[in-house]
Amino acid sequence: METLVLSASYEPVSRVPWQRAITLIWENKVEVIEEYENRWVHSVTLEFRMPSVIRFLKAVRGRKRAIKFSRENVFARDNGRCQYCSVKLARAESTYDHVIPRAMGGHTRWENVVIACYACNQKKGCKTPEQAKMKLLTLPIKPKKLPDTLRLTFQVTKDTPDSWKQWIASVSYWNTELDQD
Repeated sequence: METLVLSASYEPVSRVPWQRAITLIWENKVEVIEEYENRWVHSVTLEFRMPSVIRFLKAVRGRKRAIKFSRENVFARDNGRCQYCSVKLARAESTYDHVIPRAMGGHTRWENVVIACYACNQKKGCKTPEQAKMKLLTLPIKPKKLPDTLRLTFQVTKDTPDSWKQWIASVSYWNTELDQD
């Protein structure tokens, strides 16, 4: 059995064997968020449910990786701001927009995709910013660096414990690598 590990900010960062999870609990590095209902850990003097989801109490440092082209990374590059009206957006309030529409030969890549609010994305429609009489806040480029956060992708499979699904589903959409053309 494995245990899902969340960062201090409740984002999935790893899966570990349940034995490692127990060690982290005893070292007071994590707190138990969810437990398996029908799995128990027994010792000579203790009996408790096996941890299903744990959360680090302090921030975890991530290791440097190549920057993948994903919605989350485009959102981070654009500082969560609509690149047309500069409104600060929550992830759920944002969409990504092809600066040169795909119908006009635009490609899905760093240099042609920006974060936009729904209103600006609809206003722009299938036009270039110039045709829609809109200006970009910044030119989209492939970033050399993103803010220092840890980003991992987890996928739900038929064997994924139910207690993990709510944590994984919320990040899967944003962290899945986008197909570039």
